[in-house]
Amino acid sequence: MTRHPRHHAVEITLTRTATPAELLHARRCVPLAVNADRTRLMAVHSARSPGRALHALRRRLDTRLPIDVLTTHYPDRRGEILLNVDLDLAVHAALCRDAAALGQRPQDVLGRRVRAALARDAQERARRLEDRLNSLLAHHTHEEVLAGVARCVGGRHDRCTPPAL
Repeated sequence: MTRHPRHHAVEITLTRTATPAELLHARRCVPLAVNADRTRLMAVHSARSPGRALHALRRRLDTRLPIDVLTTHYPDRRGEILLNVDLDLAVHAALCRDAAALGQRPQDVLGRRVRAALARDAQERARRLEDRLNSLLAHHTHEEVLAGVARCVGGRHDRCTPPAL
């Protein structure tokens, strides 16, 4: 059975703001949507798999843009986002050594490390939020904190004003 190419949405994260000339040069080979600060881009690329779409875009754009990471925009069948990271030779060699010592593939070791780092980051963010909430609750009632959160989240993020007393 032959798999026909499908379109895959890819997010491109840059190491720095792209210049207008770099974007013009890149757009000549790939249609791109650019965010306001020109550090993140979106592309839709036709390929037989999401991994192939990432690889093909890396080949086409690597010399045109300061690419940091390419990611699939939507999770795959296992619920995972695929990453395409260009590692320098020393990091790649160390990753290959670690993988060989564990009897695993380098991409599996890297994936496990990335997932662990993301979990640590999520735990740290949750801890910081809890610390801030505890600080608020030391000076305000539960009702005041909930009302303040409701005002901020309920609509206008730019204007979280305290209630009139």
